[in-house]
Amino acid sequence: MPASVEVGQVARVLNSLRGTFDLVVLDPPREGARRAVVEQVVDRAPRAVAYVACDPAALARDVGTFLGLGWRLTELRAYDCFPMTQHVECVALLEPDEA
Repeated sequence: MPASVEVGQVARVLNSLRGTFDLVVLDPPREGARRAVVEQVVDRAPRAVAYVACDPAALARDVGTFLGLGWRLTELRAYDCFPMTQHVECVALLEPDEA
């Protein structure tokens, strides 16, 4: 199957596509993806999820949901994109826990 990129609201994109995904890039609003979206993503069985977050607390909550669904956090980076402010961008890589 040829590679494709889908952009849009998560609920619309996930409901309009069939099959599995190789990689999901989540860049949710400040409140995070939340449990319903994380469950929809996990149900599609991607090889990995790259989660971009502007709120570390929301990221932590959603990573906890991934962990509870049998995934693992394999990498986490924080970026100070807005110097001299309290804001930080984080990118987390999550993968299914094969163990």
